[in-house]
Amino acid sequence: MSVKKSKKLTFFLPNFESELKIPFIKEGVSAGFPSPAADFSENNIDLNKELSENPLATFYIKVKGNSMIDAGINDKDVLVVDRSLEPRDNKIAICFVDGEFTVKRIKVEKDCLYLMPENPNYEPIKVTEENQLIIWGIVTYVIKAL
Repeated sequence: MSVKKSKKLTFFLPNFESELKIPFIKEGVSAGFPSPAADFSENNIDLNKELSENPLATFYIKVKGNSMIDAGINDKDVLVVDRSLEPRDNKIAICFVDGEFTVKRIKVEKDCLYLMPENPNYEPIKVTEENQLIIWGIVTYVIKAL
């Protein structure tokens, strides 16, 4: 099965020289029961640095489509991708298959590799010797609008 034709994807590199400082309250907020008020100290955070363990191997990419919605990855989300991480079974990866980019979960079987969608409306992509496959990187974070 081949990858369906899609619009061109947009890649972005993190700007580690950025001087943009975003206020950050490192004490966090309770997602369970409300907690007593604390003296919140405000710091700054640089998301380019915070979301990048390997800055020279990190890039961002905007998602187009909905084949990964059951993994929490939706159309127009921004993925943080690390090219230095080793592709492994069950990891979500940016893949270049037969000249097209796609984001899928890697599934390794005995003598076969599948690129698995996380949406029942899409078929898995069986990668065979006839396919050209490059794993560009492993998805480490998803940035999304609510």
